[in-house]
Amino acid sequence: MLWDGYEIASCCGPPVGTILFRNRSALAAWFWDPQLHFGETYVAGSVEIRGDLYAVLEALSQAFGLPEWSPWRRAAANDTSAARHNVHHHYDIGNDFYRLWLDREMVYTCAYFPSPECTLEEAQIAKMDLVCRKLRLTPGERVVEAGCGWGSLALFMAKHYGVTVRAFNISSAQIAYARDRARTEGFADRVEFIEDDYRNVRGAYDAFVSVGMLEHVGAPDYPTLGRVIERSLTGGGRGLLHFIGRNRSAPLNAWIRKRIFPGAHAPVLREVFEHVLEPHQFSVLDVENLRLHYAKTLEHWRGRFLRSAAHVAAMFDDPFVRTWDLYLAGSQAAFMTGSLQLFQVVFTRNRNNDVPWTRGSERRESP
Repeated sequence: MLWDGYEIASCCGPPVGTILFRNRSALAAWFWDPQLHFGETYVAGSVEIRGDLYAVLEALSQAFGLPEWSPWRRAAANDTSAARHNVHHHYDIGNDFYRLWLDREMVYTCAYFPSPECTLEEAQIAKMDLVCRKLRLTPGERVVEAGCGWGSLALFMAKHYGVTVRAFNISSAQIAYARDRARTEGFADRVEFIEDDYRNVRGAYDAFVSVGMLEHVGAPDYPTLGRVIERSLTGGGRGLLHFIGRNRSAPLNAWIRKRIFPGAHAPVLREVFEHVLEPHQFSVLDVENLRLHYAKTLEHWRGRFLRSAAHVAAMFDDPFVRTWDLYLAGSQAAFMTGSLQLFQVVFTRNRNNDVPWTRGSERRESP
């Protein structure tokens, strides 16, 4: 619908919603770059979505295919300075903000729902346990985590699997929170939180784990990540990469890259295999796609976010609320329609024969 009342009716049945352009400049911006200016005009209020925002975004995601694109030609490298800037942009906006809508453990990655009826709290605990079981952690082992968020997985591994952990992160707010929690819970001697870039990981470890960090590495730096893993793992070492990906190479939404995740890239499996794992002859043991689990996670997050919208507006402003609502709803739609995937890749040294005999031996649910 246009600002003067002109409306194009749906020819494919009842509409799921109406997009109202409040002025000519908003319409022109969509013609110029719809991926970027959908978000820009919506947040500014020059475009209004009448109806359910998620339903409209899901319909748009189903209707439009992904452009052909080669990330190796266009993606910029995330050097240490750029990486620190990008992380600060998203993760250092305030622990109090994230506490409003994340689970009790402050886990900001895809949960794992043994059944759709699980609560978010139960699903995040199940995800952390799934990661530990896939890595086959045993007491006394040494684990390095690249990109540890607020520290929940590192502490879970130490508490429930008896390992020692060195966890790296360049978010000052997250590291401070994680260190305080480790001290409070009596695990400061078992879990070391290090405010530093993954490129500076040193030492030998039995397991390497990265949950939700690969998306921020940037495709040109995948070989660097591969070299870090190679020098870090012992002869029987195992690794797990948990990351947002795609089935076909395409850029992350332009608005998401500008406003939410600057420098981010969602890879296809081929890119990760070819540039992270294959140069070092790592053997891939398991690949799992938890796409629908991430859609369910985002459904929980957005519900909690909307219930706290007035509080968020008081902390920031109304455009901030619209920005994050659009991000959460759009991400849920992308995972539901298959535009985005959530991969877990488990790997080990090629000479390591101490691997699960069957998939079921590592997938038993916790009692």
